[in-house]
Amino acid sequence: MEVPNQPFETSSDFAIQSTPKHVAIIMDGNRRWARERGLPTLVGHRRGLNRLLDLVPVLRSSNIEVLTLFGFASANWRRDASEVAYLMKLADEAVRRFTPLCLKERVRVEVVGRKDRLPARLVECIEHVQHVTRDGDRHLRLAVDYSSREAIVEAARQVGSTCDAQEFSRTLATADNVDLLIRTGKEQRLSDFLLWECAFAELYFPDLYWPDFDADALQTALAWYQQRNRRFGV
Repeated sequence: MEVPNQPFETSSDFAIQSTPKHVAIIMDGNRRWARERGLPTLVGHRRGLNRLLDLVPVLRSSNIEVLTLFGFASANWRRDASEVAYLMKLADEAVRRFTPLCLKERVRVEVVGRKDRLPARLVECIEHVQHVTRDGDRHLRLAVDYSSREAIVEAARQVGSTCDAQEFSRTLATADNVDLLIRTGKEQRLSDFLLWECAFAELYFPDLYWPDFDADALQTALAWYQQRNRRFGV
């Protein structure tokens, strides 16, 4: 998506923005959700996975074209080894469970981020789901072992000194700019997620942990977005 050269001037112009084409979600708060209920941390991660799967049919039934979910940050490798191992296991399970669901809903799956540090079994699952869902007409992107800073640095290595912002964006991004960024977990920061793509995104911070963010919460976020007047700095 290119930034418009002219500001919106009429109500019909604003109506074009009523549904975000690209929604990104930082799925935060699994551990705190569990702790507040006196449950093991891993229970929160399991509940978070189930919540993630619930959103696939919503994507298909909405006008959202691209949904990018922050599943595992590169910085998360610094967590306790047992928790990281469990998260890798959940990621493997998620991709396997996504495959028939996304085929049914005609959703194309793409996993962005580094693959060289992921377990070989998980990489095989990723390659499989990306192949079999390649003809889907909606786009679900999972960011795994992802760092926006690393992605920007890597793109910078690939372009010349005369590169402009649009050319750099094409090198860096694998999807359009984000229209709506949602972060759960009762925090308000980007945490190294899609920093370039979120330059003009509307930022929405619900007072919910990820395991409580259901289809109704997503619809509330979309209704909030519809009230925004996006002028892209003009």
